[in-house]
Amino acid sequence: MGKKVKEDKKAPPEDVFDTLLVESRQAATVVLMLNSPEEDVQSKACEAIYKFVDKCDENKKTLLDLDAIDPLLRLVQGEDRTVRRNACMALGVMCAHPDVRKLLRKRDDSIAAFVNLLQPEEDTVVHEFAALALSYMATEFSTKVSIFENNGIEPLVKCLSSTDPDVQKNAIEALAQMLLDYQTRGAVREYDGLQPMLDLLKSEYAIIQKLSLLALDRSSQDAENRASLRELEAISHLINFLAHPEWNDLHVMAVIVLSNLLEDVESLEQIKETGGLKKLVAIITDQPPAEEETKGGKADKKAGSRAGKKSAKGEAKKATEEKDEQSPGGDSIIPTLPDVKMSAARAIARSARNVENRKILHEQEAEKMLIHLLSHESVDVQSAAALALAIMCENLSSRDSIREWEGLAPLIKLLNSESGDVKESVTLALANLTTANSTNCNEMLNLNGLDSLIQLLSDSREEAVANSASVLTNLAQEEVLRIECLNRAVVSSLIDPLKSSNTNVQSKAALALAAFVCDADARTELRVSGGVEPLIVLLHSGNDEVRRNASWAVTVCGVDEPTATEICKLGGLDVLQQIQMSSTRRSPFTDAALDRLLDSNLSAKYALSGHLGSGNLIEDGFFDAGQLKPGTKFLSLEDYCKQEMNDKRPILLINSKQEPTPPPRQEDNEALKTDSSKTSVSGKSSRTGRETKSRTKAQREREEKQKEEEIQAQLAKEAEAQAAEENKPFTTPADPTLFKYLEDVVEKIQPLATTRLQVVALAEYVAEKMGGAIEKGQVTNFSWELPLSQIKFELKSNVVPIGKIKAGIHVHRALLFKTLADRIAVGCSLTRGEYNRAWNEVMLPQEDEVAGGARYPPKPYIVDLIHEPGKLLPVNTPEAVSYQKL
Repeated sequence: MGKKVKEDKKAPPEDVFDTLLVESRQAATVVLMLNSPEEDVQSKACEAIYKFVDKCDENKKTLLDLDAIDPLLRLVQGEDRTVRRNACMALGVMCAHPDVRKLLRKRDDSIAAFVNLLQPEEDTVVHEFAALALSYMATEFSTKVSIFENNGIEPLVKCLSSTDPDVQKNAIEALAQMLLDYQTRGAVREYDGLQPMLDLLKSEYAIIQKLSLLALDRSSQDAENRASLRELEAISHLINFLAHPEWNDLHVMAVIVLSNLLEDVESLEQIKETGGLKKLVAIITDQPPAEEETKGGKADKKAGSRAGKKSAKGEAKKATEEKDEQSPGGDSIIPTLPDVKMSAARAIARSARNVENRKILHEQEAEKMLIHLLSHESVDVQSAAALALAIMCENLSSRDSIREWEGLAPLIKLLNSESGDVKESVTLALANLTTANSTNCNEMLNLNGLDSLIQLLSDSREEAVANSASVLTNLAQEEVLRIECLNRAVVSSLIDPLKSSNTNVQSKAALALAAFVCDADARTELRVSGGVEPLIVLLHSGNDEVRRNASWAVTVCGVDEPTATEICKLGGLDVLQQIQMSSTRRSPFTDAALDRLLDSNLSAKYALSGHLGSGNLIEDGFFDAGQLKPGTKFLSLEDYCKQEMNDKRPILLINSKQEPTPPPRQEDNEALKTDSSKTSVSGKSSRTGRETKSRTKAQREREEKQKEEEIQAQLAKEAEAQAAEENKPFTTPADPTLFKYLEDVVEKIQPLATTRLQVVALAEYVAEKMGGAIEKGQVTNFSWELPLSQIKFELKSNVVPIGKIKAGIHVHRALLFKTLADRIAVGCSLTRGEYNRAWNEVMLPQEDEVAGGARYPPKPYIVDLIHEPGKLLPVNTPEAVSYQKL
């Protein structure tokens, strides 16, 4: 019995197969093997799948189509360590395919499974491929949220301290992707992940250093993280990293991280105290650092071997590196040293946007480094340095320092650069340098920078044009420089920028134009060059700044009558009137422009507002077109003169200029000669009658042909004369009677002792010339309309000179009174009322009968020109109100 039992123990079980060697070349068969209950079969199937999918993306898609994801996902959560490892390897590599990731996102347990595989008790290989899978999955934002919610940040941070470089690489890459989410930035700090990131800068592998810098870049975008990095002396680590020339392919990224850190004043204070800023400047300007061996530098002297070292997991690492080249953090182009200089300049520019930072950078003489970079051969470096200088120039003291360190000369030289970016940055720097700094403005002239600036106004780079206009605006504040620019036709050069479609260019050009047209010759140049019309077009702009600056330019241009008339003729007055009726477009600048135009064009002002103040002096060429409604187009005197005569109220013209005696026309002289020649010919013809009879037929034909030619010549002369008459410049109709009035007033009224006496005498004179006094209530019976219509008929025009009116009422007498008073310096206003009413107000002191003198301050009076000419009616009294109204 015992012997039998002993033999039974040695015999194999009857219900178990012996070990089989299964080989398959079909992927579908291997996928079926994943569902085997035997762990050994599962393990070998996972291993085979890993090798298969590691070859190419097509194989990954094949396994996806064979529904291999679900069994693999189930196996990575199994109990067998070997199966978990192999399944994790296969699934981690498959995550490189976007369709695989899409399917895994639909599985609620996929992220949790990968996070669980990062536990410390798992194998290093499992950590490597689980982190790889998470790095792929973290490329989508929704998955970032899922990883965060499944507490994946802490295990990934712990993997950064792994001794395996592949684990480090995949973990830092996953974190770099996760750090695009602001929640992760705080979590990394809470789990003490910043120090391991800094430690990875010492890695022997460039890909790990790159990913570490990428993660630090994204981490340092958080203010609290920057504070933590300062405590960890991250700035010193980064500057030491820059001190290694063999790592220059990663220096750009290191400078970007520094740029983030230097945003804070505390960081800049720290780098100043530790001397790090001077080290950075020395590195960027290619100068040897003060200390050749810095803290942490000895640990990283393996440049010769770091690129050649390989991980024990060579094949897997190769795959992950290929993936990294396509990740957002990768860059297939190796950065060069000029890129580092450019990034450093941009870092300083970014830091200098803070007022306190600018002060610290100025104290550390950061401008010197930037000026040094202006002479670099790379246009990108030049552009970045000029832009940084532009921002530094917002500090007043920096403007003087840059000039003292001879920074203006290279900037002016770069105005001729072929690079649009350089021209844009340089012009911005010069605009800031010349703002409120007369010394720098004069230096621009000394360094021959004016010609280049004016030439840039026609450049294709719009922002360079806008900045150049800003520089010229600053220069125009100095009279000498303004004259120099005007001599170089700057006004004509500013016209094309006014026509730009870029609102910034329009705005800056209009402002520059306003700075230069304060000179009469400049305004003439603007009119002749056709610059008024594009300026008026800008008044239609929907951009507030453009409209404001254009209005200011119109305000400056409208100080003289010719320019104001041109602006009105081209519709500027109409546009400003429309703006006045808008609650959103109206501004103090448009109000000032309209007031200036009207003050320079009193005819329009009186027609639109119905009032002229004592400071608005009526001169020759003024005309009263009657009250116009707001928005009505105001015509010029020439337009009114060309209109056919109508039955509307006449246009009252003021023009005391004597009409010059025209010289005898050449046509008249030729006509006299022709008449005399005809007389002599007719006298001869009577004596040669017999000879005429004897003329031949050929002679008669020649004579007839000659007559036809003479007739054609005469018709051509008449056509030329008519064309010359049409093209003849418009001349204002003369008014010799008004000229006589002025002579009388100057001779008889102006010498009177007091203004009161002058006002009374002038009122009596005007009433006398306009038909005398009219009794109260008899104005309607005063015959003035028929004589006025007769004058219009005689002149064949709607325009009537004021001197031809011998019977006038309020509107005529008040206009004549204001005209004559202005010529003898008697201040008075002119106000239009309703129903042909108008009146004049004067400011006179009250008479002191006791003291026999005058009492001040003066009071306003209305001058009676109708009922009791010369009577002064105190304003707002019943008698004055009665005079103003019917």
